[in-house]
Amino acid sequence: MIAGEVRDYDPTAGRGPAVSPRGPGTNPVLAPLSPKDVRKLGRFTHLGLGAGLEAYLDSGIDSHRASIAPERMGVNLGVGLGGLPEIVAMHETWRVGGFRKISPFFILQSAPNILAGQLAILLNCRGSNMSIASACAPSGHSLGESARAIQRGDADVMVAGGAEAVITPVAVGAFAQMKALSTRNDAPERASRPYDQDRDGFVIGEGSVVFILEEMELAKRRGARIYAELLGYGATADAYHLSSLAPEAEGSRRSMQLALDDGRTPADRVGYVSAHATSTPGGDGEEAAAIAAVFSGIRDRLHVSAVKSMTGHLLGAAGALGALAAVLAIDRGVVPPTLNLDNLDPECAALGLNFTARTAVEKRVDVALANSFGFGGTNASLVFGRV
Repeated sequence: MIAGEVRDYDPTAGRGPAVSPRGPGTNPVLAPLSPKDVRKLGRFTHLGLGAGLEAYLDSGIDSHRASIAPERMGVNLGVGLGGLPEIVAMHETWRVGGFRKISPFFILQSAPNILAGQLAILLNCRGSNMSIASACAPSGHSLGESARAIQRGDADVMVAGGAEAVITPVAVGAFAQMKALSTRNDAPERASRPYDQDRDGFVIGEGSVVFILEEMELAKRRGARIYAELLGYGATADAYHLSSLAPEAEGSRRSMQLALDDGRTPADRVGYVSAHATSTPGGDGEEAAAIAAVFSGIRDRLHVSAVKSMTGHLLGAAGALGALAAVLAIDRGVVPPTLNLDNLDPECAALGLNFTARTAVEKRVDVALANSFGFGGTNASLVFGRV
């Protein structure tokens, strides 16, 4: 089987200039982890800490920490399967050597919320700290729930997103047994092909995407570089099936409509939809039908694409990656393509949507929507707008 791995990642390498979130005179943060600490934490935490620190540095907020109370900064990072590789490895250690060979760091390596906890320590964020687990939608929920925390007045700044790293024989084998993975092993670069009539399953990936969400007026006062505004959030349940979308993606359609309503955003303002589309035979078409229903009046000018065609399926981090595609489409004026879309599925073609086949499109996007869905029938949709 094939997978989309993050190669040659060093969690001890610096991510940019040093930051001192605890104030002058304290030890500055140069990298997510020291060499001796790497073995204490799982790979998903390694990746998440790297992305979190990159986001923090990019935000420029470190130079304004004196005016932001640590208690007003929270962390919410979604993780799907957490430390599965570490669990598998430690089980083998126990099986061969007995319980005395189990690492005292095992729980810290495997617990999903340790990423959020460690990043809070690293960045001195003393507000709410949690990890959402909702299959392949937690990082979408993380962004939405973090925005709600700011709207409620519970926080001024939230570190939000997700991470996943479960490329192991057990995880790959389990998804293969579910008939969820592509078997195009002889051409891995062409295996993920959302909306294509020859799609046969997804390619499992790994990685992390983290955002800094900030109360708008605070961001403007400090002159922040604002990529987009999170306008609306919708979350629903299919209440239908544990691993298949509801007929006509009814729950997904409601999720999108709730996000538009929450952001007081008419559907005809949306220029791009970053779809969840994983390259599975059933799910892509169902979601596409829901998109066509929600945006029925603008099908001729709406662009839809699936970034999983380029990255594989990041599971717990997929929602944040899809959100990143939507945000960058607004910020850069480029809609990312759906690669490997050589023969559009006739049922998708009949919907009249533009799936941005094979080539990116330069286009001014003022509003974009991003979807993420997960096993158990859980759905999250986010609407972003130009500032």
